[in-house]
Amino acid sequence: MSLPAPLLSFLIPAYNESARLGRTLEQVLTYLQAQPYASEVILIDDGSSDHTTEVAQEYFTSHAGPVATRVLSYHPNRGKGYAVRQGLLAARGQVAVFSDADLSTPIEEMPHLLGPILAGEADVVFGSRALDRSLIGTHQPWLREQSGRFFNRVMRLVTGLPYHDTQCGFKAFRAVIARPLAEGAVLDRFGFDVELLFLAHRAGLRLLEQPVRWNDAAGSKVGLLSGLDGFRELRQLRQRARQGLYTETLANVARASAQSQAMGSAG
Repeated sequence: MSLPAPLLSFLIPAYNESARLGRTLEQVLTYLQAQPYASEVILIDDGSSDHTTEVAQEYFTSHAGPVATRVLSYHPNRGKGYAVRQGLLAARGQVAVFSDADLSTPIEEMPHLLGPILAGEADVVFGSRALDRSLIGTHQPWLREQSGRFFNRVMRLVTGLPYHDTQCGFKAFRAVIARPLAEGAVLDRFGFDVELLFLAHRAGLRLLEQPVRWNDAAGSKVGLLSGLDGFRELRQLRQRARQGLYTETLANVARASAQSQAMGSAG
């Protein structure tokens, strides 16, 4: 007999995070165990060369409780986008949220993402550092912050998306549209956030950019090469869109959303 689906699936893509993973899992489980809704946590080990999988499995085993836990792992390293897609496909919750493993956005910001979706006001809600910069506690180094702003300007020109921050690692999706989005997306590295939002926007979904608290964390995996990957993947995204390679995905996402709304109306 299968267990009832939880309300929330909390996804943590991780690559070589064994050193700080215990603290992250402690904060996540402590928060979720105090909530009135059922939830699950899925750690996706993106081909780590350290003991990320072992640390996660040992922590979950020794801290078993009301929150369901799982570890997904594979080799070789494929990129954060690939890891997030595996999490979205494995999620059982009504809402799937993915977060950076360093919890740059504190998990206590969860109501800002969950609230609009549960109220039926949005299909995708994503955290933003740009809408209210007073919420940033510890800033990134100046060069990285300026590079991020430049990337956003280029992203807006290339995709036509109107959003101010697509790269904050704190995003929520209604499960019914998360699966077709994950099945149709292909970008594995820095541009994957843009691709998911681009597909959702083009499919006519309701997207909401929410200001959230954020702190730069030491040991970030985002560097110069990551930024270059982002511009390369923006070009790939534009080419795929012009070639009509997303047409089937957009139809599948729109169909899933319409069917879900019709079922809701009938209920």
